[in-house]
Amino acid sequence: MTGTLPRRAAAEFTGTALLVAAVVGSGIAAARLSPADVGLQLLENAIATALALGALILIFGPVSGAHFNPVVSAVDWWLGRRAGTGLSGRELAGYLPAQVAGAVVGAALANVMFDLPAVAWARTDRTGGHLWLAEVVATAGLVVLVFALARTGRTGAAPAAVGGYIGAAYWFTSSTSFANPAVTIGRAFTDTFAGIAPASVPGFVVAQLAGGLVAIGAIALWFPDAARDAGDVVVPPLSPETVRQ
Repeated sequence: MTGTLPRRAAAEFTGTALLVAAVVGSGIAAARLSPADVGLQLLENAIATALALGALILIFGPVSGAHFNPVVSAVDWWLGRRAGTGLSGRELAGYLPAQVAGAVVGAALANVMFDLPAVAWARTDRTGGHLWLAEVVATAGLVVLVFALARTGRTGAAPAAVGGYIGAAYWFTSSTSFANPAVTIGRAFTDTFAGIAPASVPGFVVAQLAGGLVAIGAIALWFPDAARDAGDVVVPPLSPETVRQ
């Protein structure tokens, strides 16, 4: 990885905050604009999230790689640890708290933008084996996608591919595809359309971590040399000198 860790961690913090602000804010707007149609609300929420995610990858990818997700960062560290690619242990320790803190701030920001209390614990229970299975599937698919793009030299497609995958997974998973422990924690801080009750968070996070393990196995099977390109996930960060040119 290139650039200073504080600079990259700040990008992960801000990118994750804006991602959660997009998820929560679009959910609030959808519920207000289409109060009688939950399906339309979900469509509006999914489209806004997919588009925002693609844009955020374009903004912050050159700085930090645009992980915005502890599972992506952890798998990046795990696969690249022996090859010296991807995140180091120190970098992982900087990324994870930045992502979680950013997610909480992003939820509060969305709440305030819509004239709601900055923090309101969610009351939407999301629990059950079918939802946990959906989170395993959604998270594994996301991680395999970003490593497949890196291994095959197609990271330029990451903004559209990752945004498209998350937008689609809103619909083909019963959990509406949180697929991200930081985002899951952040969404516990908003009692709105996108919220998740704090008591439901641990089950989702465990399922997402399991999805990361499934992804490691799938990557080893389908892309056995993926460790060589771990430093290019989600997109290759640029050195500060290159960014200034």
